[in-house]
Amino acid sequence: MTTTLITGANKGLGHESARRLIDAGHDVWVGARDATAGQDAADKLGARFVQLDVTDDASVAAAVQTIRDAGTGLDVLINNAGIVGPMAALRDTTADDVAKTYETNVFGVVRVTQAFVPLLEESENPVIVNVASGLGSLAVNNDTSRVENTIISLGYPTSKTAVVALSDMYARALPSFRVNVVDPGYTATDLNGHSGHQTVTEGTDAIVAMAQVGKDGPTQTFQDRDGLVPW
Repeated sequence: MTTTLITGANKGLGHESARRLIDAGHDVWVGARDATAGQDAADKLGARFVQLDVTDDASVAAAVQTIRDAGTGLDVLINNAGIVGPMAALRDTTADDVAKTYETNVFGVVRVTQAFVPLLEESENPVIVNVASGLGSLAVNNDTSRVENTIISLGYPTSKTAVVALSDMYARALPSFRVNVVDPGYTATDLNGHSGHQTVTEGTDAIVAMAQVGKDGPTQTFQDRDGLVPW
């Protein structure tokens, strides 16, 4: 059985990804900062729970030990946890505002990935899926026909561009892994006040697909539910 860890999985895209992957036969660890919300979500899904705050080294190290001690191994890591961060006009945005967003969205991906790579290396088919956004694509951002072109912010969009770049680096550094980054699309979640036009199921299509790639599956790609996204 494939064992999968999803960060930020107590709600939204992470929760729906967990539900769908359990249905597909995965043994899923729900990672969540809030122990009560995470355990409740895991119980309802029929998943395992591990407390995991992606901004805290000790929490991440403890999560690694919890999963290792459970003896399930780990085959798939889905770095899903993310925040919008402070929303201020560009001229009013401070370095601290950007740093707060990066702490979760960028440094959290590095912190979790670095900690779990040794466990993933024990898998016969190690997979990493990083959840970014169309806002992370420079090509999409500069396409005047796309809604992303109208959004100018120093925090969230640039943090997702960094996630795209990190994914490229990890794919190149870990050739035996399948490492891909995905754009869920504009999905109705708490992150955007449920203003997205996609359902949460539609928003998890690319996540679920990339979580199930085989040894000969794609790696070093950026994808959404319709296929490849330009870098």
